[in-house]
Amino acid sequence: MDQDFGKLIVVTGAGGFIGGSLVARLREHGHRRIRAVDVKPLREWHQKFDDVENLVLDLNLKPNCDAAARGASDIYNLAANMGGMGFIESNKALCMLSVLINTHMLQAAAEQNVERFFYSSSACVYNGDKQKSFEAPSLKEEDAYPAMAEDGYGWEKLFSERMCRHFREDFGLYTRVARFHNVYGPWGTWDGGREKAPAAICRKVIEAKLSGKHEIEIWGSGEQTRSFMYIDDCLKGIDLIMNSDIVEPINLGSSEAVTINQLVDLAEGFAGIKLHRKYNLDAPKGVNGRNSDNTLIQKLLHWEPDTPLKNGLERTYAWIYEQYVAREKGASFLSATRPKPARTGSAGR
Repeated sequence: MDQDFGKLIVVTGAGGFIGGSLVARLREHGHRRIRAVDVKPLREWHQKFDDVENLVLDLNLKPNCDAAARGASDIYNLAANMGGMGFIESNKALCMLSVLINTHMLQAAAEQNVERFFYSSSACVYNGDKQKSFEAPSLKEEDAYPAMAEDGYGWEKLFSERMCRHFREDFGLYTRVARFHNVYGPWGTWDGGREKAPAAICRKVIEAKLSGKHEIEIWGSGEQTRSFMYIDDCLKGIDLIMNSDIVEPINLGSSEAVTINQLVDLAEGFAGIKLHRKYNLDAPKGVNGRNSDNTLIQKLLHWEPDTPLKNGLERTYAWIYEQYVAREKGASFLSATRPKPARTGSAGR
Protein backbone atom coordinates (compact mmCIF):
# COMPACT_ATOMS: atom_id res chain seq x y z
CA MET A 1 0.00 0.00 0.00
CA ASP A 2 1.04 3.61 -0.52
CA GLN A 3 3.34 4.68 2.32
CA ASP A 4 1.93 8.14 3.15
CA PHE A 5 0.19 6.89 6.29
CA GLY A 6 -1.18 10.29 7.34
CA LYS A 7 -3.41 10.96 4.34
CA LEU A 8 -7.12 10.23 4.44
CA ILE A 9 -8.17 7.13 2.54
CA VAL A 10 -11.82 6.44 1.76
CA VAL A 11 -13.18 2.96 1.10
CA THR A 12 -16.77 2.77 -0.13
CA GLY A 13 -18.62 -0.50 0.13
CA ALA A 14 -16.59 -1.01 3.31
CA GLY A 15 -19.35 -3.01 4.95
CA GLY A 16 -19.02 -5.68 2.29
CA PHE A 17 -16.57 -8.52 1.76
CA ILE A 18 -13.86 -6.91 -0.38
CA GLY A 19 -14.29 -3.43 1.07
CA GLY A 20 -14.04 -4.67 4.66
CA SER A 21 -11.00 -6.75 3.79
CA LEU A 22 -9.38 -3.73 2.14
CA VAL A 23 -9.94 -1.62 5.27
CA ALA A 24 -8.35 -4.40 7.35
CA ARG A 25 -5.34 -4.51 5.02
CA LEU A 26 -4.87 -0.73 5.06
CA ARG A 27 -4.86 -0.82 8.87
CA GLU A 28 -2.34 -3.67 8.88
CA HIS A 29 -0.07 -1.59 6.65
CA GLY A 30 -0.10 1.30 9.11
CA HIS A 31 -2.63 3.74 7.66
CA ARG A 32 -4.04 5.85 10.47
CA ARG A 33 -6.76 7.85 8.71
CA ILE A 34 -9.36 5.66 7.06
CA ARG A 35 -12.99 6.52 6.32
CA ALA A 36 -15.18 3.46 5.74
CA VAL A 37 -18.54 4.04 4.06
CA ASP A 38 -21.49 1.73 3.41
CA VAL A 39 -25.27 1.95 3.18
CA LYS A 40 -25.82 -1.04 5.47
CA PRO A 41 -26.37 -0.54 9.21
CA LEU A 42 -23.12 -1.00 11.14
CA ARG A 43 -24.37 -4.22 12.72
CA GLU A 44 -24.51 -5.78 9.24
CA TRP A 45 -20.97 -4.89 8.19
CA HIS A 46 -18.74 -7.89 7.50
CA GLN A 47 -15.84 -6.25 9.34
CA LYS A 48 -15.86 -3.08 11.46
CA PHE A 49 -12.98 -1.36 13.26
CA ASP A 50 -13.26 1.14 16.12
CA ASP A 51 -10.20 3.12 15.03
CA VAL A 52 -11.74 3.82 11.62
CA GLU A 53 -14.25 6.57 10.77
CA ASN A 54 -17.31 4.45 9.95
CA LEU A 55 -20.11 6.23 8.08
CA VAL A 56 -23.51 4.85 7.08
CA LEU A 57 -24.41 6.73 3.90
CA ASP A 58 -26.49 6.04 0.80
CA LEU A 59 -24.04 6.84 -1.98
CA ASN A 60 -26.75 6.94 -4.62
CA LEU A 61 -27.20 10.52 -3.36
CA LYS A 62 -24.71 13.19 -4.42
CA PRO A 63 -24.58 15.06 -1.05
CA ASN A 64 -23.59 11.81 0.66
CA CYS A 65 -20.82 11.27 -1.89
CA ASP A 66 -19.59 14.80 -1.17
CA ALA A 67 -19.46 13.95 2.53
CA ALA A 68 -17.68 10.67 1.87
CA ALA A 69 -15.03 12.31 -0.35
CA ARG A 70 -14.42 15.43 1.75
CA GLY A 71 -10.73 15.80 2.61
CA ALA A 72 -9.77 12.49 1.00
CA SER A 73 -6.53 11.82 -0.81
CA ASP A 74 -7.43 8.38 -2.18
CA ILE A 75 -10.82 6.82 -2.84
CA TYR A 76 -11.38 3.11 -3.41
CA ASN A 77 -14.90 2.88 -4.82
CA LEU A 78 -16.14 -0.67 -4.19
CA ALA A 79 -19.78 0.22 -3.46
CA ALA A 80 -22.36 -1.48 -5.69
CA ASN A 81 -25.52 -3.52 -5.68
CA MET A 82 -24.22 -6.99 -6.42
CA GLY A 83 -24.15 -10.67 -5.50
CA GLY A 84 -24.05 -14.09 -7.10
CA MET A 85 -25.89 -15.07 -10.27
CA GLY A 86 -29.16 -15.60 -8.42
CA PHE A 87 -29.11 -11.99 -7.23
CA ILE A 88 -27.82 -10.48 -10.49
CA GLU A 89 -30.40 -12.25 -12.63
CA SER A 90 -33.28 -11.14 -10.41
CA ASN A 91 -32.21 -7.54 -9.74
CA LYS A 92 -31.07 -6.08 -13.05
CA ALA A 93 -32.59 -2.64 -12.49
CA LEU A 94 -31.11 -2.43 -9.00
CA CYS A 95 -27.68 -3.40 -10.37
CA MET A 96 -27.96 -0.74 -13.08
CA LEU A 97 -28.79 1.89 -10.45
CA SER A 98 -25.25 1.49 -9.09
CA VAL A 99 -24.28 3.84 -11.91
CA LEU A 100 -25.48 6.62 -9.61
CA ILE A 101 -22.88 5.65 -7.01
CA ASN A 102 -19.91 5.80 -9.34
CA THR A 103 -21.14 8.89 -11.18
CA HIS A 104 -21.62 10.84 -7.97
CA MET A 105 -18.39 9.57 -6.42
CA LEU A 106 -16.44 10.62 -9.52
CA GLN A 107 -18.06 14.05 -9.43
CA ALA A 108 -17.27 14.43 -5.74
CA ALA A 109 -13.68 13.28 -6.25
CA ALA A 110 -13.11 15.76 -9.07
CA GLU A 111 -14.77 18.66 -7.23
CA GLN A 112 -12.79 18.05 -4.05
CA ASN A 113 -9.44 17.52 -5.78
CA VAL A 114 -9.01 13.93 -4.65
CA GLU A 115 -5.58 12.72 -5.72
CA ARG A 116 -6.42 9.14 -6.78
CA PHE A 117 -9.58 7.14 -7.53
CA PHE A 118 -9.85 3.34 -7.83
CA TYR A 119 -12.90 1.66 -9.36
CA SER A 120 -13.74 -2.02 -9.00
CA SER A 121 -15.18 -3.30 -12.25
CA SER A 122 -16.02 -6.88 -13.15
CA ALA A 123 -15.42 -9.66 -15.66
CA CYS A 124 -19.16 -9.35 -16.32
CA VAL A 125 -18.29 -6.54 -18.76
CA TYR A 126 -17.03 -9.06 -21.33
CA ASN A 127 -18.84 -9.83 -24.57
CA GLY A 128 -21.23 -12.74 -23.97
CA ASP A 129 -20.61 -14.19 -27.44
CA LYS A 130 -17.03 -14.91 -26.38
CA GLN A 131 -18.21 -16.97 -23.38
CA LYS A 132 -20.44 -19.63 -24.94
CA SER A 133 -17.86 -22.41 -24.80
CA PHE A 134 -17.36 -24.58 -21.71
CA GLU A 135 -13.63 -24.58 -22.49
CA ALA A 136 -13.04 -21.53 -20.26
CA PRO A 137 -12.06 -18.96 -22.90
CA SER A 138 -9.34 -16.68 -21.55
CA LEU A 139 -10.67 -13.17 -21.90
CA LYS A 140 -8.31 -10.36 -22.82
CA GLU A 141 -9.04 -6.77 -21.92
CA GLU A 142 -10.00 -5.90 -25.51
CA ASP A 143 -12.69 -8.61 -25.47
CA ALA A 144 -15.08 -6.21 -23.74
CA TYR A 145 -15.74 -4.70 -27.18
CA PRO A 146 -17.84 -4.81 -29.27
CA ALA A 147 -19.95 -4.48 -26.15
CA MET A 148 -22.36 -7.24 -25.14
CA ALA A 149 -21.97 -7.25 -21.38
CA GLU A 150 -23.86 -9.24 -18.73
CA ASP A 151 -27.37 -7.81 -18.74
CA GLY A 152 -27.83 -5.29 -15.95
CA TYR A 153 -24.77 -5.65 -13.72
CA GLY A 154 -22.23 -5.96 -16.54
CA TRP A 155 -23.57 -3.00 -18.50
CA GLU A 156 -23.43 -0.79 -15.42
CA LYS A 157 -19.81 -1.77 -14.83
CA LEU A 158 -18.86 -1.12 -18.46
CA PHE A 159 -20.53 2.30 -18.42
CA SER A 160 -18.80 3.20 -15.17
CA GLU A 161 -15.44 2.18 -16.65
CA ARG A 162 -16.04 4.71 -19.41
CA MET A 163 -16.99 7.35 -16.84
CA CYS A 164 -13.64 6.82 -15.13
CA ARG A 165 -11.88 7.17 -18.46
CA HIS A 166 -13.61 10.43 -19.35
CA PHE A 167 -13.12 11.96 -15.91
CA ARG A 168 -9.43 11.20 -16.35
CA GLU A 169 -9.33 12.66 -19.86
CA ASP A 170 -11.58 15.68 -19.28
CA PHE A 171 -10.78 16.64 -15.69
CA GLY A 172 -7.36 15.13 -15.05
CA LEU A 173 -8.63 12.84 -12.30
CA TYR A 174 -6.20 9.99 -11.56
CA THR A 175 -8.36 6.87 -12.12
CA ARG A 176 -7.47 3.18 -12.04
CA VAL A 177 -9.86 0.35 -12.97
CA ALA A 178 -9.57 -3.37 -12.28
CA ARG A 179 -11.91 -6.05 -13.62
CA PHE A 180 -12.41 -8.50 -10.76
CA HIS A 181 -12.89 -12.19 -11.54
CA ASN A 182 -14.91 -14.02 -8.84
CA VAL A 183 -13.32 -13.02 -5.54
CA TYR A 184 -13.74 -15.41 -2.62
CA GLY A 185 -12.34 -16.02 0.86
CA PRO A 186 -13.04 -15.67 4.60
CA TRP A 187 -15.31 -12.81 5.71
CA GLY A 188 -17.34 -13.14 2.52
CA THR A 189 -21.09 -13.56 2.13
CA TRP A 190 -21.92 -17.26 2.46
CA ASP A 191 -25.70 -17.37 2.65
CA GLY A 192 -28.80 -15.25 2.15
CA GLY A 193 -28.87 -15.13 -1.67
CA ARG A 194 -25.95 -12.81 -2.48
CA GLU A 195 -23.18 -15.36 -2.01
CA LYS A 196 -21.09 -16.46 -5.00
CA ALA A 197 -20.33 -20.00 -6.13
CA PRO A 198 -17.34 -20.89 -3.88
CA ALA A 199 -19.10 -19.82 -0.68
CA ALA A 200 -22.46 -21.27 -1.75
CA ILE A 201 -20.92 -24.65 -2.54
CA CYS A 202 -18.95 -24.72 0.70
CA ARG A 203 -22.13 -23.95 2.66
CA LYS A 204 -24.15 -26.59 0.81
CA VAL A 205 -21.50 -29.24 1.45
CA ILE A 206 -21.34 -28.28 5.14
CA GLU A 207 -25.13 -28.48 5.38
CA ALA A 208 -25.12 -31.91 3.75
CA LYS A 209 -22.38 -33.16 6.06
CA LEU A 210 -23.96 -31.92 9.28
CA SER A 211 -27.52 -32.88 8.37
CA GLY A 212 -26.62 -36.35 7.14
CA LYS A 213 -28.58 -35.70 3.94
CA HIS A 214 -25.79 -36.38 1.48
CA GLU A 215 -26.98 -34.56 -1.61
CA ILE A 216 -26.31 -31.17 -3.18
CA GLU A 217 -28.15 -29.02 -5.70
CA ILE A 218 -25.91 -27.55 -8.39
CA TRP A 219 -27.11 -24.72 -10.60
CA GLY A 220 -26.69 -25.67 -14.25
CA SER A 221 -24.95 -28.72 -15.64
CA GLY A 222 -21.85 -28.36 -13.46
CA GLU A 223 -19.74 -28.08 -16.60
CA GLN A 224 -19.61 -24.27 -16.51
CA THR A 225 -16.02 -23.07 -16.12
CA ARG A 226 -14.75 -20.18 -14.05
CA SER A 227 -11.62 -18.91 -12.33
CA PHE A 228 -11.73 -17.83 -8.69
CA MET A 229 -9.40 -15.30 -7.06
CA TYR A 230 -8.52 -15.51 -3.36
CA ILE A 231 -9.09 -12.30 -1.40
CA ASP A 232 -5.40 -11.81 -0.51
CA ASP A 233 -4.50 -11.79 -4.22
CA CYS A 234 -7.30 -9.32 -4.90
CA LEU A 235 -6.00 -6.92 -2.24
CA LYS A 236 -2.44 -7.14 -3.52
CA GLY A 237 -3.66 -6.51 -7.06
CA ILE A 238 -5.66 -3.46 -5.99
CA ASP A 239 -2.54 -2.01 -4.38
CA LEU A 240 -0.32 -2.71 -7.39
CA ILE A 241 -2.82 -1.31 -9.88
CA MET A 242 -3.58 1.81 -7.81
CA ASN A 243 0.15 2.57 -7.66
CA SER A 244 0.83 1.80 -11.34
CA ASP A 245 0.77 3.75 -14.59
CA ILE A 246 -2.00 1.52 -16.00
CA VAL A 247 -4.79 3.87 -17.07
CA GLU A 248 -7.01 1.40 -18.96
CA PRO A 249 -9.13 -1.33 -17.29
CA ILE A 250 -7.12 -4.46 -16.55
CA ASN A 251 -7.99 -8.01 -15.54
CA LEU A 252 -7.53 -8.89 -11.89
CA GLY A 253 -8.22 -12.59 -11.54
CA SER A 254 -6.74 -16.06 -11.33
CA SER A 255 -6.05 -17.91 -14.59
CA GLU A 256 -6.70 -21.30 -12.92
CA ALA A 257 -9.97 -22.36 -14.54
CA VAL A 258 -12.12 -25.14 -13.07
CA THR A 259 -15.60 -26.48 -13.66
CA ILE A 260 -18.31 -26.08 -11.05
CA ASN A 261 -18.18 -29.87 -10.65
CA GLN A 262 -14.47 -29.61 -9.81
CA LEU A 263 -15.28 -26.90 -7.27
CA VAL A 264 -17.72 -29.32 -5.62
CA ASP A 265 -15.04 -32.05 -5.72
CA LEU A 266 -12.72 -29.83 -3.69
CA ALA A 267 -15.35 -28.95 -1.07
CA GLU A 268 -16.32 -32.63 -0.76
CA GLY A 269 -12.66 -33.44 -0.16
CA PHE A 270 -12.45 -30.96 2.71
CA ALA A 271 -15.61 -32.46 4.22
CA GLY A 272 -14.54 -36.05 3.68
CA ILE A 273 -17.82 -37.01 1.99
CA LYS A 274 -19.26 -37.73 -1.45
CA LEU A 275 -22.65 -36.27 -2.30
CA HIS A 276 -25.40 -37.15 -4.72
CA ARG A 277 -25.56 -34.27 -7.19
CA LYS A 278 -28.87 -32.85 -8.36
CA TYR A 279 -28.50 -30.50 -11.32
CA ASN A 280 -31.00 -27.65 -11.54
CA LEU A 281 -30.92 -26.71 -15.21
CA ASP A 282 -33.52 -23.96 -14.72
CA ALA A 283 -31.50 -22.04 -12.11
CA PRO A 284 -29.44 -18.93 -13.00
CA LYS A 285 -26.03 -20.11 -14.18
CA GLY A 286 -24.41 -17.28 -16.12
CA VAL A 287 -22.15 -17.79 -19.12
CA ASN A 288 -20.79 -21.23 -19.99
CA GLY A 289 -17.11 -20.38 -19.68
CA ARG A 290 -14.94 -17.52 -18.42
CA ASN A 291 -11.29 -17.24 -17.46
CA SER A 292 -8.88 -14.36 -16.93
CA ASP A 293 -6.19 -13.83 -19.54
CA ASN A 294 -3.32 -12.47 -17.46
CA THR A 295 -0.92 -11.62 -20.27
CA LEU A 296 -1.25 -7.87 -19.70
CA ILE A 297 -0.95 -7.86 -15.90
CA GLN A 298 2.09 -10.16 -16.13
CA LYS A 299 3.68 -7.82 -18.66
CA LEU A 300 2.98 -4.58 -16.81
CA LEU A 301 3.23 -5.65 -13.16
CA HIS A 302 5.34 -8.82 -13.43
CA TRP A 303 2.75 -10.53 -11.22
CA GLU A 304 -0.59 -12.27 -11.32
CA PRO A 305 -2.94 -13.76 -8.68
CA ASP A 306 -1.29 -17.05 -7.76
CA THR A 307 -2.99 -18.58 -4.71
CA PRO A 308 -3.96 -22.14 -5.75
CA LEU A 309 -7.71 -22.64 -5.61
CA LYS A 310 -7.37 -25.68 -3.37
CA ASN A 311 -5.44 -23.68 -0.77
CA GLY A 312 -7.72 -20.65 -0.76
CA LEU A 313 -10.91 -22.70 -0.83
CA GLU A 314 -9.77 -24.87 2.07
CA ARG A 315 -9.28 -21.75 4.22
CA THR A 316 -12.66 -20.45 3.08
CA TYR A 317 -14.40 -23.76 3.83
CA ALA A 318 -12.93 -23.83 7.34
CA TRP A 319 -14.08 -20.27 8.02
CA ILE A 320 -17.62 -20.88 6.72
CA TYR A 321 -17.79 -24.10 8.77
CA GLU A 322 -17.02 -22.10 11.92
CA GLN A 323 -19.65 -19.49 11.06
CA TYR A 324 -22.25 -22.13 10.23
CA VAL A 325 -21.74 -24.10 13.44
CA ALA A 326 -21.73 -20.93 15.55
CA ARG A 327 -24.98 -19.78 13.95
CA GLU A 328 -26.67 -23.16 14.49
CA LYS A 329 -25.57 -23.24 18.12
CA GLY A 330 -26.85 -19.71 18.61
CA ALA A 331 -30.19 -20.60 17.04
CA SER A 332 -30.48 -23.68 19.27
CA PHE A 333 -29.66 -21.63 22.38
CA LEU A 334 -32.23 -18.98 21.53
CA SER A 335 -34.85 -21.63 20.85
CA ALA A 336 -34.16 -23.36 24.16
CA THR A 337 -34.27 -20.14 26.21
CA ARG A 338 -37.15 -18.35 24.47
CA PRO A 339 -40.31 -18.35 26.66
CA LYS A 340 -43.11 -20.54 25.34
CA PRO A 341 -46.15 -18.51 24.22
CA ALA A 342 -49.24 -18.70 26.42
CA ARG A 343 -52.13 -20.69 25.05
CA THR A 344 -55.08 -18.68 23.80
CA GLY A 345 -58.41 -19.38 22.19
CA SER A 346 -61.20 -21.90 22.82
CA ALA A 347 -60.46 -25.31 24.24
CA GLY A 348 -62.65 -26.87 21.60
CA ARG A 349 -60.38 -25.87 18.68
